[in-house]
Amino acid sequence: QAKNLKRRVSSYFNREHPNGKTRLLVSKIADIRYIVVKTEEDALLLENNLIKKYKPRYNVLLKDDKTYPSICVSNEYFPRIFKTRKIIRNGSSYYGPYSHMPSMLAVIDLIKKLYPIRTCKLNLSPENIRAGKFNVCLEYHIKNCKGPCIGQQSHEEYMKNIGEIKDILKGDTQIVSDLLMEEMQALAAEMKFEEAQKIKEKYDLIENYRSKSEVVNSIIHNVDVFSIEMEENSAYINYLHITNGCINQAFTFEYKKRLNETKEELLQLGIIEMRERYKSTSREIIVPFEVDMEMNNVTFTVPQRGEKKHLLDLSVMNVKQYKVDRLKQAEKLNPEQRSVRLMKEIQEQL
Repeated sequence: QAKNLKRRVSSYFNREHPNGKTRLLVSKIADIRYIVVKTEEDALLLENNLIKKYKPRYNVLLKDDKTYPSICVSNEYFPRIFKTRKIIRNGSSYYGPYSHMPSMLAVIDLIKKLYPIRTCKLNLSPENIRAGKFNVCLEYHIKNCKGPCIGQQSHEEYMKNIGEIKDILKGDTQIVSDLLMEEMQALAAEMKFEEAQKIKEKYDLIENYRSKSEVVNSIIHNVDVFSIEMEENSAYINYLHITNGCINQAFTFEYKKRLNETKEELLQLGIIEMRERYKSTSREIIVPFEVDMEMNNVTFTVPQRGEKKHLLDLSVMNVKQYKVDRLKQAEKLNPEQRSVRLMKEIQEQL
């Protein structure tokens, strides 16, 4: 990917390369093909897709763990909500992947406490319900489910709950909080104080969850944050997505370097990869240093102080921790690697 294709291609042939891999790459070039696109963003996206498709030997290799779980809202008449490691394109909605398991379990637990959603795998089609094919289970008797299987809960009420759950999973807890407050006040005005109290308990639950996940001022909305850490053969990139001042996506992944890719080149690839994967439409991207790339209707910010700097620091903390964890995993598999690394560090210091 290059803004000036002639300059980029000629740079491979008009000078001696100190890196042995680059010299080998140049010696094996047989022909050159190119694709012209309208914007730099499209070029990066195309490069990313071509690398994934052809897995070229000399391009960076994305090493993210594909087994991180996501939360699925199934595409059924009465949808189910569950964690999964398989993404099946059948119209179901997926939220994640969650690289931090406690965060995912906390949001599932919140949803269970807020909404009586079914946990069974029965085919609750309108025809089956009308035919009386089902009996209520223990979940109904302990008030964790309202019994849609026997027609005790309407499809309209159930789907209203699903809509609010999707808002929570997208990080829009403020919307759900406001809806619960309106409902509570309306019930209180009608003197239905017991029902209003139940809504208040749900409102307190979601407010408590929001206060725990609150990171910065809720004015910071729909913002992406990226940070990068490098070592000899790898680059680690952290991605955070902020909605209403809360982190609602957090993911760290690794690129295996093949040539002497720069920090900037790898961060550019990481930005395109994550925005494509999470379908991000953020108009602002917070980065640790200036990046020479242009994206339509997107502003790049390198914060020096304030809440945006706090977010960048949080991202850096995440990526450093991920790097340490990966290092520990590698050293468990190969104990000699630790000795080599320490000797190398001493050599550099001396």
